[in-house]
Amino acid sequence: MSNQSSSYPILCASFNQDNTSFAVGTKNGFRIFDSSTGRLCYERVVGAFNIVEMLFSSSLLAIVGAGEQPALSPRRLCMFNTITGNPLRELNFLTSILAVRMNKRRLVVVLQEKTFVYDLNTVAILDTIDTVPNAKGLCAFSCSLDGCYLALPASTTKGSVLIYNVMEFQSHCEIEAHRSPLAAITLSANGMYLATASEQGTIIRVHLVSDASKIFYSRIVSGGGRILRPYIPYRWRRPLNCLTFLLPRVYPDLFTHFLLGFPPIKGLRDPIVFWGRSYQIQYPKC
Repeated sequence: MSNQSSSYPILCASFNQDNTSFAVGTKNGFRIFDSSTGRLCYERVVGAFNIVEMLFSSSLLAIVGAGEQPALSPRRLCMFNTITGNPLRELNFLTSILAVRMNKRRLVVVLQEKTFVYDLNTVAILDTIDTVPNAKGLCAFSCSLDGCYLALPASTTKGSVLIYNVMEFQSHCEIEAHRSPLAAITLSANGMYLATASEQGTIIRVHLVSDASKIFYSRIVSGGGRILRPYIPYRWRRPLNCLTFLLPRVYPDLFTHFLLGFPPIKGLRDPIVFWGRSYQIQYPKC
């Protein structure tokens, strides 16, 4: 197992929109697993991939190579069918693709200074968004068609977030989330809430998208520590519309798990913090 891990390191990993599956890209190819059982659902050994994005549990994938082979350029997006094993459509760009997001109507491709919005069915370009330099490819996309928002960094010097409506092709609002540049942004599945963390890494904030207001924040780290590589996945559960997120902390074996609840009461928008706990991963002794 150790030899296999060192030979084929993980280059990317992502869940699908409802968290039922996750994809892993390596130096050797990509794999899709069932989230509940860990069962391998699909595997293709063709080369290195930097991006593997799923569309719910369908056979459609958006894949981008790591550039180690001419056919797997980081500037080429391939829409791939896992049933036939064949590409459906390819899109080529002038610079490297940093992120790809999908829902049932839209395809979003993020480059360093531009973001493109396509119709998913026809792969026709619908809009081009000029952005601030976004070397990390930070973006968030809600899978709901009712609140179909795209979140992108709006500044390189502070933590501002542009919320863009990709169905109406117009800016919805700009949220001043942090004083320092952004490190992570995530939208809830229904597009109602935005969670952010900055490069300073001491505070996570949750915002209401409709009026760009802050509804929750927590100082995760104190005493000069900071969060490294924040990871903020959302999972909604009825009837309380619970939201969970994980944040790795300054030590690689420590992370914080928060659970927020949004009671379905008319006129009540502020969340209830059910709990927030820190966990330490215990590694086996060698």
